Amino acid sequence: MAMSIIVRRELSAWIASVADVIVDMAGRLNIKPPIRMIETERNVFIMRMSAKSGKAAPPDCKIVLTDGETSPPALPESWKLPLRGSRVEVVLMPDRFLSRPLDLPKRAVEFLDAMVRSQLDRLTPWTANEALFGCTPPVDMSGERIGTTVIAAPKTQLDPLIRAAESWRAGSIVLFAAPDSASTKVDGELAVTTGTRLTEQHLRGSLDVGRIGRGLAALLVAAIVTAALSIATTSIMGGKLEEQQSLLSRRISERRAALRLDLNGAEKSALSDLMRRKQEAPANVLLLEALSAILPDNTYVTELRIEKDKLHIAGMTQDAPALVSLIERSAHFTHATFSAPTTRSADDSGERFHIEAGIKPHSGSGT
Repeated sequence: MAMSIIVRRELSAWIASVADVIVDMAGRLNIKPPIRMIETERNVFIMRMSAKSGKAAPPDCKIVLTDGETSPPALPESWKLPLRGSRVEVVLMPDRFLSRPLDLPKRAVEFLDAMVRSQLDRLTPWTANEALFGCTPPVDMSGERIGTTVIAAPKTQLDPLIRAAESWRAGSIVLFAAPDSASTKVDGELAVTTGTRLTEQHLRGSLDVGRIGRGLAALLVAAIVTAALSIATTSIMGGKLEEQQSLLSRRISERRAALRLDLNGAEKSALSDLMRRKQEAPANVLLLEALSAILPDNTYVTELRIEKDKLHIAGMTQDAPALVSLIERSAHFTHATFSAPTTRSADDSGERFHIEAGIKPHSGSGT
């Protein structure tokens, strides 16, 4: 057997069992008492409902159904609300039905309904699809056999009752056949037992196993489709997110590499600037050494400043103009000039000078 057939069969069984449970629970939760319709004469019924605790029941109502009538009889206003969604139990007169005894093996009690269905067309003029039928409780007989009475009537005869219950918006209708020994009245009161149950039919707008099963199947299909769409959407979105994450990681890696290159370049640039300044800027020690070699012995320097490529010196000397010439001829200095006037006072033994000169880049030993 194919796996799909097994799965379909198991799902159908599960749905049917869940629908049975739901219908049973809904029936238990229905707090409305059942309404009894008792046929006292042909097509004449007395409708009665037992009173709930703390609330009075509506008065008994007489209903007359006419054979072939298309529209059901109208109800009093006091009965419209109690009938809505209620269970209607109809007890029919025994003369409506054809009764036939049936003798079966005792083991058939477990399959009594199926045995009656299989032999209905032999016992009555109708098939199982054309009749409403039931049977009395089995009675033990001699020789390991049981006896029961099959009760049947054509469906067309009882359809007006079902249509009337539908028009009253009842929840369900149950048909019973009154026993032959039942009397319709005792001291003016109805005294009819329930009798043999024929069928129970859930009407439009009420819960029934078939409708609930179809609803559960539709919900199951919708859940499967939703799950499939969710998985597909998750897969697509997950792929896009992974692609975006990969692109973002690649860009981060590229940015980090660029930052490392920039840092390396900055370090190299700073080192190059230092090396260039080292090569281009003369060492101060060499400048001092060159200056001390140039200046004559009778010259004293009282101030010396080196600012970038400029040399500023001030002091006392015997011949200030000669100092400018000496500094100009040096390989370390250029454009020597007086930055302030040369002065001589009575107390000074020489001239007070202020000379400014440019510093030449000079790559000699030790630079």
